[in-house]
Parts: sequence; structure tokens; C-alpha cells
Amino acid sequence: MNKGKLFIISAPSGAGKTSLIKKLIPHMDKLIVSVSHTTRARRPGEIDAIDYFFTSVDTFKKMIHQQAFLEYAQVFDNFYGTAQSSVEQSLNSGKDVILEIDWQGAEQIRRILPDSISIFILPPSTEVLRRRLKERGQDGEAVIDRRMQDAVNEMSHYAEYDYLIVNDDFNTALTELKSIILANRLNIQRQQEKLKVLLVDLLV
Repeated sequence: MNKGKLFIISAPSGAGKTSLIKKLIPHMDKLIVSVSHTTRARRPGEIDAIDYFFTSVDTFKKMIHQQAFLEYAQVFDNFYGTAQSSVEQSLNSGKDVILEIDWQGAEQIRRILPDSISIFILPPSTEVLRRRLKERGQDGEAVIDRRMQDAVNEMSHYAEYDYLIVNDDFNTALTELKSIILANRLNIQRQQEKLKVLLVDLLV
């Protein structure tokens, strides 16, 4: 079976990363989003084991000690991590896996899995980014100010990624994201494995 590919997707909070991925998944076969562990509080509408595995700080630290994470990081006073076993199982079953992680996690993943594909999503401007954060209606001005400061730090790492998308028009950004995944599915290594019976037949 052709092994799946790992896609790392990063963006500052409010750039639209999660919305793009949620819209993408139903339109592509054998593509899943890795569910991360987090110690942050559950937001309205979020479901445990669907959006995140919500866990305590003590449990998270125990998993770190057990080396259960492919990557983990501390963001906004909370911990986030990707369990290695679940990602490897999905890849080995032939599924492509998306990881929604920050630049710190992406850096860790690239060291362990250098053949992963990384994509960074930018907002069209800082004004638009601030407006999107306000429109969520979840944070006060002080928290939004902090998120904006952290966004600058996050965006400063864009050049470490393989692909760069600006989410100005949502549908355009969605098409670009889908195109990156499709193009990588058609690379010569994956196609040779997938089409080896056909290739033998054609070259007899």
C-alpha cells in the first residue's frame, strides 16, 4: 500500500487555517486531520476527540515523559501535542494526514520526518487579522493585542515552509491548498508505487 504523506499547516491565529481545512476535508478522499492533545479549555461547540483530545496538564506532562508525542509546544499558556502512534498508523494505512501546528511544532516535525510537506497561511493584512479575531467574539481587547503580537512572531517563520498561501479570498485560498495536496499526490515516487502494475503493462 502506498504510504500517505504528512502535510504541516501553520498560520497565525485568525488567518483562517482551521476554516480552510474543514472545508477541504469533505472534498478529498484519504485525507484526515490529526487530532491533537491540548490542555486549554474547551470552547463552545468543540467536541472531545473530534476537535482536540482535551486533557489535564498532569496527564500531558506524563505523556511527554513517556515520549508519546511526535511534537509538542506551549502556546498561550497551554500545551499542544501530536501523538506519534496515531499519525504513523494513519500514514501507514495510505491516508494523507494534516497537522495544524505552530512553527515550533513544525520545526520538530521536520527534524523527525524531513519528507513532510509544510504550508504556511498568511492573512492579507494586519487590519484584516485583527478584525477576524474581534469577529470571533471570544476574546477581550487585551487578549487580542497579545494574539496580534504573537502573530507577528509566528509569521516571521514563513520562509521555513515549502508553500505560502495568502487567505484573502477564501475560495482562492482553498483552491490553492487543494492544488498543493493534489500535486504532491502526483509526484513520481507516489505514482510509480500506485501505478506499478499499469507501468509494467505499458512497457512490455
